[in-house]
Amino acid sequence: MLIDHESGDTWTPLSYLSDDQARFNVYDSSLSEFAALGFEYGYSVESPNSLVLWEAQFGDFVNGAQTIIDEFISASEQKWGQNSSVVMLAAARLRGPGAGPLLRPHRALPAAVRGGEHAGRGAVHPGELLPPAAQAGAHRAAQAADRLHPEVDLCATRRPSARSRTSPPAPSSRSCRTRPWTRPACAASPLASGKVYWDLVARREKLGATDTAIVRVERLYPLPEAQLRTTLDAYPDAPLVWVQEEPQNQGAWSFMAMNFPVEVGRTLRVVARPASASPATGSTAVHKAEQEDLLTRAFEA
Repeated sequence: MLIDHESGDTWTPLSYLSDDQARFNVYDSSLSEFAALGFEYGYSVESPNSLVLWEAQFGDFVNGAQTIIDEFISASEQKWGQNSSVVMLAAARLRGPGAGPLLRPHRALPAAVRGGEHAGRGAVHPGELLPPAAQAGAHRAAQAADRLHPEVDLCATRRPSARSRTSPPAPSSRSCRTRPWTRPACAASPLASGKVYWDLVARREKLGATDTAIVRVERLYPLPEAQLRTTLDAYPDAPLVWVQEEPQNQGAWSFMAMNFPVEVGRTLRVVARPASASPATGSTAVHKAEQEDLLTRAFEA
């Protein structure tokens, strides 16, 4: 559509392709993820056998949909007994150039906690990053088991290197237990799907550090307390450090600082970016410098 800046008249070239063409109309629609996620939520309620997925590709998508998440997805089962199995796919990893990650994990974690008769069952189930086929299978398995709860899957925006993917996954494996690690670092990104674990493993290999164990916490709610106790009992006197990419006032740190000592019985220190109002710097160069500092401090803690 073209506009004559002198007369204000509009002209749509596609309306004049031929004398016998159909009418052509142009309408602008609002980019409203409030409406989009609201529709998907309602569809999942009315069609419980359908696998309904909503994907947020940019930060403003989740921000615009936050009202639906807070008022309906997080609270509808506890308030009204209304079940939904909508799956929210949100890339949530720091890269630096954007205004921030696509989902602020510290917003999702409180939605995983419910009290009263629902105690111990999360309203929103944080999901682990899986390959697409396995991810779809996991969602279908949850539906088949009548676990109709919303889920949040946080997808990494950068895959770990091939070398990192072949590294020992955690000191809970037999090969890791034989190593003389005395300083475990509880390293996990929010909701257990991030790349900071792999960055730490790669840095440990580069340093040749043999005194630091890296534990990947696979799930934050509910915390796998029995598994964590078993793993960490091998290091009763070692300091534990929670490492996250997000600023200290964001990510999962506040959640872990409050729940980890109660459920696991150990205290944590934190290595994170300095507290910030913005999730990311807006500069790739600054982001890389911060990431280097983060990894350095993680092995000095």
